[in-house]
Amino acid sequence: MSDHDHNLPEVDLSKPPAEGMVRVTFEPENKTVEFKFDTMPYDGHGLPMSFLDIAENYGVFMDHACGGVSACTTCHMFLKKGAEGVSEAEDLELDRLDLAPGLQLNSRLGCQCVIEKPGTYIAEIPSWNKNYVQEGKPSTTK
Repeated sequence: MSDHDHNLPEVDLSKPPAEGMVRVTFEPENKTVEFKFDTMPYDGHGLPMSFLDIAENYGVFMDHACGGVSACTTCHMFLKKGAEGVSEAEDLELDRLDLAPGLQLNSRLGCQCVIEKPGTYIAEIPSWNKNYVQEGKPSTTK
């Protein structure tokens, strides 16, 4: 893990992101990251520019038991803002989501939901879907 994983820069949430920027807030931790669209290095978890990839790049905990290959539902999240800027769910993701607990209309798998354009996004990681005792992952509870 690099140093920037734990020291996220302050993001002024009172203003919209600058042109060409992506702003993602992960709830309920309220961790917000911002970066220039299409410049984030691929971290190898989920699809490039997926919410899981972004979480991994910035040290935000999103469980992914299968390694981000859409073989489970541990990265199930709710996309609360930004649906117009993400990829459509493919059959593989939809089939997996059918097995996810607490399914909602805005449910997506973090490993498959890819940001396709700059803008503001809010992803909620359901509290029941967090595995805080997964080996090698720190707890994010207080």
